[in-house]
Amino acid sequence: MAEELKDELMDKAVEAPETSDVTEEKEAEETEKKIPDNAHWYVVHTYSGYENKVKTDLDKTIENRHLEDLILEVRIPTQMVSEVNSKGQRKTAERKMFPGYVLVHMVKTNDTWYVVRNTRGVTGFVGPGSEPIPLTEEEMKPLGIHVENMVVDFGVGDTVAVVAGVWKDTVGEITRMDMNKKTATITVELFGRGTSVEISFDEISKMR
Repeated sequence: MAEELKDELMDKAVEAPETSDVTEEKEAEETEKKIPDNAHWYVVHTYSGYENKVKTDLDKTIENRHLEDLILEVRIPTQMVSEVNSKGQRKTAERKMFPGYVLVHMVKTNDTWYVVRNTRGVTGFVGPGSEPIPLTEEEMKPLGIHVENMVVDFGVGDTVAVVAGVWKDTVGEITRMDMNKKTATITVELFGRGTSVEISFDEISKMR
């Protein structure tokens, strides 16, 4: 059954015309950020319509329990599709590639398994007896997932200065890292309150 589910996922991925990254990959607070060698992507099955809630709840749990170095990202793969309405007008819309499934990039431990498996809306991992089976590199490519590491000298919790772009000369604290998109989410002060903005790695520099 597990193999059939994985085959179904990959068949849909190959047929997908275009994918878009819906990513918020979180990195541990270290001097250099590198994806752990034992981190893999796993497929999680959810109740129909619960994909977004599972991602939101799991992201909150990861933050509250400080599991950013073990559960790196929760992703709902999407694709852009063309649709024709009743008036014959064509429009482009974003749709989930795999309704009822969420991808999780994590280091598999008893704790991470428990956190993911017991998130409301999750019915289990794709694998024999709900034993998580990681996706292979070939299976990840159609999903727009890149596996290469990128080393930077800043991480979550560091204060950085924006050196280029529309937020140039702004200082903020990194709250999230996205190694796939090569961006960092930082908190800056706007109109007297903290606001989260996403900045490219190329546009920020660690404060010394």
